[in-house]
Amino acid sequence: MFVHGPDLLIDTSEDIYLQLDRARLGHIHGGLYSHWHPDHTMGRRVWETLNADPRGMPPRHRRSEVYVPTGVLEDFERYGLMPHFDFLARRFIDLIPMQPKRPYVINGYTVTAIPLAMERAYAFLLEAPGHGPDALRVLVAMDETKGWSPPPAVRGVHLAVIPVGIFEFDPFTGERRMPPEHPLLREEATFDETLALVAALGAGRTVLSHIEEPDQLGYDALRRLEQRSDLRALRATFAFDGCVIDAASPDEPGA
Repeated sequence: MFVHGPDLLIDTSEDIYLQLDRARLGHIHGGLYSHWHPDHTMGRRVWETLNADPRGMPPRHRRSEVYVPTGVLEDFERYGLMPHFDFLARRFIDLIPMQPKRPYVINGYTVTAIPLAMERAYAFLLEAPGHGPDALRVLVAMDETKGWSPPPAVRGVHLAVIPVGIFEFDPFTGERRMPPEHPLLREEATFDETLALVAALGAGRTVLSHIEEPDQLGYDALRRLEQRSDLRALRATFAFDGCVIDAASPDEPGA
């Protein structure tokens, strides 16, 4: 995910090159990492691609600020990612540890890492410059919201972007799609649990992302699902490839 304004890239999936090319993004100030999982970190070499000077002598590499909560750094060490980040830090990035719950001013915006229920996984609260109730506030939780109760500091944001969860039941027929003893149900939030989280957050709008291929729900099906009365009451819509969201607009996301 890319957030305009602070110009921050949140996580680097394996296909981040294709995503950036498709989005035709200009300046990328830096990045954030929410947790260590491979689908959120395996594209980290993009920092080299963005910043390397392959022809200059001596090379004049650029550098990006990459902020990583301290718990995520611990997992980078634990699971073998740290040597590559150390290499990137020598040439292409400024690797900056983030203390959870402490606000950081990044490119003029305030960014706070919010701990989730899963150990060493974080959401991010991004706040635009300004004060008072009209100052724009956005919450981004990339994944791992199982069992999370949002603290007061993130409730009532203008926009929340959170994972959709897994569809234990068919959202149209109510038919069970996964056995109740399936291990994923102990680890991943379900769609119904996600809707309860949306209600607890009370955001002005919520966009549900991290849509999984195994659920076999494509764009058309999810657009139909948006018309369900409970989703309309919650002002919840679904992300899609190429989705662009205006956090200050009451309109739904568009391409």
